[in-house]
Amino acid sequence: MNRAQATIFIVDDAQDGRVGLSCLLAAAGYQVRVFESAERFLAKPEAEIPGCLLLDVDLPGLGGLELQRALAGSPSTRPIVFLTERGDIDAGVRTMKAGAIDFLTTPIDEQRLLLALDNACRRDAEQRQERAIRNMIQQRLETLTRRERQVVSHVIRGRLNREIAVDLGAGEKTIKVHRARGMSKMHARSVAELVRIIAYAGVEPELPEITEPASNAAKAASLLPLM
Repeated sequence: MNRAQATIFIVDDAQDGRVGLSCLLAAAGYQVRVFESAERFLAKPEAEIPGCLLLDVDLPGLGGLELQRALAGSPSTRPIVFLTERGDIDAGVRTMKAGAIDFLTTPIDEQRLLLALDNACRRDAEQRQERAIRNMIQQRLETLTRRERQVVSHVIRGRLNREIAVDLGAGEKTIKVHRARGMSKMHARSVAELVRIIAYAGVEPELPEITEPASNAAKAASLLPLM
């Protein structure tokens, strides 16, 4: 990965810690932003910038674990690598269960830290790609007319044109036209591909049986030719 394209957001209340980590990570090729508290970070999370969070567990005020919970599911969420001076096993287990990339203790093993940050930034890039693809698919869904949505909804359930025509009270030729337009707008070359695209979006209320978004980066990559 290209470290110069990723930013490490350091949140550490100790000035010596911020300075030392900044120098280490800058020398390794990363961009670096530093914050002395979780509250300062939340005031300016800069969610659009690719990268990860290097987070001290033992912060005054809002602690590292609380910040992790606050970010979960928000537009500002990003992969987290935790640092702590204390080998708190329970805290480590909680952070990892909540999705942290790693839980490291000081003194820092530089190679392990850099490996963890590389993994976190790679995860961030994958998640951004997945979100971009889902947003693109949702935009395509929004271009469908109401009738095209209805037809697409039937198509992904395996219904034939003549069956859809009966269900919607329309002529079979009309259904063929709506089907072709819907497939074209969704950039789907087959019914199987249409099903995969809709499933990936995972948020379309008129298609209730297709609700689980893909979360695997490989599936995201497979959709890139459709962009």
